Amino acid sequence: MKKLLTSPVQMNLTDTQNQYYQQVLKYVAELSLNFMAVKVVTYPENFLDWCQEFHRICQEDLNLALLDDHQFKPLKKLEDTLVQAISVIQIKLSRVMPWPIFNAFIEQNATRHALQERLGLLAYLKRKLETPYSEWIEEDRLAFIGKHTAKHDPSVYTFDVEWFGATKGAKSFVKLFNEQSHDVCQLLELIPNNGPVSENQYFAFVEAYKALFTQHLPDEKIPFMPATRLLGMLRPDQFVVLTNAKLDSICQGLGVTKISQQVDRAFAEYWHEMIATIRQNTWWQQARPENETEIILWENRAILLDMFCYADENIASQSNYLKLLNKPTKTTSRSTTTKRTKASAEQLVDQALENDDTPDFVKGMRDSIIKSVQAGKSVTDAINLMKAIFS
Repeated sequence: MKKLLTSPVQMNLTDTQNQYYQQVLKYVAELSLNFMAVKVVTYPENFLDWCQEFHRICQEDLNLALLDDHQFKPLKKLEDTLVQAISVIQIKLSRVMPWPIFNAFIEQNATRHALQERLGLLAYLKRKLETPYSEWIEEDRLAFIGKHTAKHDPSVYTFDVEWFGATKGAKSFVKLFNEQSHDVCQLLELIPNNGPVSENQYFAFVEAYKALFTQHLPDEKIPFMPATRLLGMLRPDQFVVLTNAKLDSICQGLGVTKISQQVDRAFAEYWHEMIATIRQNTWWQQARPENETEIILWENRAILLDMFCYADENIASQSNYLKLLNKPTKTTSRSTTTKRTKASAEQLVDQALENDDTPDFVKGMRDSIIKSVQAGKSVTDAINLMKAIFS
């Protein structure tokens, strides 16, 4: 362990990497005896791999049963420091990556970051954006703004709607963008569906966004980061979604000043510093590829910068989609149901019935299935019930 702990001294660290290394040593000092009991078999040759290996040791090899109560706090700080170091270094490396290496990184980390669910969310919303936001059902509006609910039937929403950035904590934002669908529709139309997004178009969106809060929620603080969720869902090739958890890592990795908490400055810095920096990267400037698989990643390339942030190997299994999918039909004798409006039930059922594997006799029972879904059954349960009775 002593050899592992001292090996970064020989790695020609950058100033930023050395700062992280010194922080790590500070927290390790309070856990030194515990770490000395760990058998080390891997000795990485670069600082990124070193951080990843040391973080793995903290999670898998360290005997937590031998820790005193006061040692858990420095252990948590140590793990957080390693996580941020990994994120910052990976994002910094992305700045010099050509498209093939950027594309390979995304594919190599596909399982850990639940790439298929992420792409499923983006593809679903891309189709929805072909119709006006004001005509969307509540479930689709919440999927767009990043708020998961039990109404997101896993037979239709085959992804966690909160990938890239959840907004459940931004209650005023969720309320406004769920209820004022007509005004929101006008806002979203300010960002073009394809082609470059200009500075004038971006700031027209910003002013309209702020005006929505001034008009409908004048006493509420205008939230900045949820606006990046809207921009990312509208144009995932142009914008990256920011959250409190990832802001520092993305700013440090891109080499830009941390975005201000003052809302007007935040919007300006996001465009002039962060998005401008992303647009200078070689992978972002890549011409549209010819390979179909690469095209999908290319069309979402800016928002996929999110995948350069550290992700725990268990994060994919904690998806809200999987939790709903694997949820028992009845958890208690008094099971709860999720009732839906008729319009919502109709759209969810119609989307499910579009599946080529659905038997014709089930499609002919559309009205009965809609009534069951409206009453509280999931789409999957309602369809399976029809199959069981009439097949």
